[in-house]
Amino acid sequence: MNYKNITIAGSGVLGYQIAFQTAFHGFHVTVYDINDTVLEKAKAKFERLSKAYKRDLNASEQQIEKTRLNLRYSSNLAEAVKDADLLIEAVPENPTIKIEFYKKLAKVAPEKTVFATNSSTLLPSQFSEFTGRPTKFLALHFANTIWIHNTAEIMGHPTTDPEVFKDVVAFAKAIGMLALPLHKEQPGYILNSLLVPMLSAATDLLVSEVAEVETIDKTWMKATGAPLGPFGILDVVGITTAYNIDKMKAEKTKDELKIKTVNYLKEKFIDKNKLGVSTGEGFYKYPNPAYESPDFLK
Repeated sequence: MNYKNITIAGSGVLGYQIAFQTAFHGFHVTVYDINDTVLEKAKAKFERLSKAYKRDLNASEQQIEKTRLNLRYSSNLAEAVKDADLLIEAVPENPTIKIEFYKKLAKVAPEKTVFATNSSTLLPSQFSEFTGRPTKFLALHFANTIWIHNTAEIMGHPTTDPEVFKDVVAFAKAIGMLALPLHKEQPGYILNSLLVPMLSAATDLLVSEVAEVETIDKTWMKATGAPLGPFGILDVVGITTAYNIDKMKAEKTKDELKIKTVNYLKEKFIDKNKLGVSTGEGFYKYPNPAYESPDFLK
């Protein structure tokens, strides 16, 4: 693996974390997003991450400064990818948006560039034909709070070059991840195959008026010892991601409860820009959510 220049496409919930983690481990990183306004917001999020790395990893100011120097920004896709050895796509979890992105990317990326999708539920084979380089395309999925929950699931599709797969596994290790190779395509990989049904069950309970948000979270936290309940997790993941996943399921299955869930999330959260931790409010208010109170489980 001789990757040096990495481009991260998308500076949302996971994109900016991947970019910072990669830069922290010494790679040259270009952050691409659709306009300069979005990129300015990403820079502010990097400053918050700097504090988290100091707090959680005991990172020194010198390490953080080197990380900052390793970061570049561009809203021009051709410019952002011109030197890239690896591009990690972290655009919204919407097949149409991803396909359009790969069509544009295929026209401007150098031949050497390997493409990896950070999609949490979609399969790389859904997009491989649009990349212009299916043998150099695979999935590389990270968990939230990447510097602490440092997992990287690597999943190819039937025509991914095995050497490319090995290189991406090596890259994951090089940026401090626990590399988790999958042997075949699986919607949701390992993590979300386990996590998404739990989150879905929680929203089903809420929308069906079985119990309230805090009651459901208290149940999960107390019974399992987990530091977060499902709605706390949804706030961290980002309610937009949950909404997009539920919307796809609702359209595919026509399930009445799932349709009701989609409408609920749109009305209560999406339309009001209450998207979770990133906007300061979701199911809980931040920076001091109720579940962090010492009395929450009493």
